[in-house]
Parts: sequence; structure tokens; C-alpha cells
Amino acid sequence: MLVFEKSPWPTLTLIVSLEAIFLSTFVMIGQNRQASFQQAKADHDFVASELELHTNTKLTKLVHQLTTEIHARLVLASDGTPATVGETAGHSTI
Repeated sequence: MLVFEKSPWPTLTLIVSLEAIFLSTFVMIGQNRQASFQQAKADHDFVASELELHTNTKLTKLVHQLTTEIHARLVLASDGTPATVGETAGHSTI
């Protein structure tokens, strides 16, 4: 035997409310997973950029050191005419 309610609205309201609760729960779980993925990616990008900055700083210091050494050799070796880098290192240029 089928039982019919006089007014189906309370049951419909309950069903829709439960659906909204479950849907919002699943959406929040998905957002949390996405946020943790984005945080991991941001951490990786930060480490990579710090490593690149360190490498660039080291290379810049080396270039400055080499430039200073070349300039010092050219100034010390000059006796009126500028010398080339090969001559200042004790090697003759071809």
C-alpha cells in the first residue's frame, strides 16, 4: 500500500538540504586538495628561483673577478701600448 503525504514540501526541502550539504562538502574537499597542490607548486618554484638567484650571483662575482684581473694585467703590462690578454699571461698571440 502506498502512502501519500498531504504536503510533499517538507520531504522535498529535507532532500534538497541534504543534497546541498553533501555537495558543499565535496566542493570543499576538492578546494583543499587544489590548495595543497598549489602550495606544493609554489614551494617548488620558490626553491628553484632561489637556486637560480644563487647561481646568477656566483656567476656575476666570477665575471667581476675575471674582469678585474684582466684589467689589472692590461694596466701593469702597458708601457705605452696596450697589451692583449694572451701576452699578459706569458703567451704570445698568433
